[in-house]
Amino acid sequence: MPRLDDHFCSCSGAEGARRRGHPRARAGGLAAKAGEMLSPSASGPSLVAAPSARDAEPSGGPRGSSWHHHLLRRSLVLFSVGVFLALVLNLLQVQRNVTLFPEEVLATTFSSAWWVPPCCGTAAAVVGLLYPCIDSHLGEPHKFKREWASVMRCVAVFVGINHASAKLDFANNVQLSLTLAALSLGLWWTFDRSRSGLGLGITIAFLATLITQLLVYNGVYQYTSPDFLYIRSWLPCIFFSGGVTVGNIGRQLAMGVPEKPHSD
Repeated sequence: MPRLDDHFCSCSGAEGARRRGHPRARAGGLAAKAGEMLSPSASGPSLVAAPSARDAEPSGGPRGSSWHHHLLRRSLVLFSVGVFLALVLNLLQVQRNVTLFPEEVLATTFSSAWWVPPCCGTAAAVVGLLYPCIDSHLGEPHKFKREWASVMRCVAVFVGINHASAKLDFANNVQLSLTLAALSLGLWWTFDRSRSGLGLGITIAFLATLITQLLVYNGVYQYTSPDFLYIRSWLPCIFFSGGVTVGNIGRQLAMGVPEKPHSD
């Protein structure tokens, strides 16, 4: 038969162990709850905040600044080309008495109104930037004769077409217009051959002809022997070939330019 004092010792030992273990279990449970409460707040925002910090970086960075630098440089080059061509070709038209400006305008250095060079320069910049942009959106990069030698020949042919419009003498303006139309289409076929180039050339010719009709109608300047409302019937051919020429210059300048950065 077990002794009574052994029984009391074993009971008191078990009770003490239970009392000692109960606070430990309670502390462990509190630590687990605290860990569960802290783990979402610690991991969630930190994991979310890290990508947002990366997303907060500039969309383009150095790449975006490089793209804008190229865009500005191309615009300035195209504007200068437009101003130069406007001064040279308009002087030729004035000397052949095809285009008539007021007397005070003809007394200037280049026999041209002050607004003609900046307007033509701005139009050249817009057209030259529009051609490669349309090619990119259509997914049809223009690769036909992509070298500066071909572009310079295209410019020479365009100047020749403009020179022919002032120098050639035909029985009537219709024959001259048909000849210049054939030359303009030949310029497009020789140096472009793209559907986007043909469509943009026709659109530019239409809009430029409409604007010229309005300018002549309002008495800004005039053409001698008009046969197409207030202008010469061959003028749309000049605008078409000019659009194709400036478009080729813009395409050549756009070669090697980094793509425009996209901001997601």
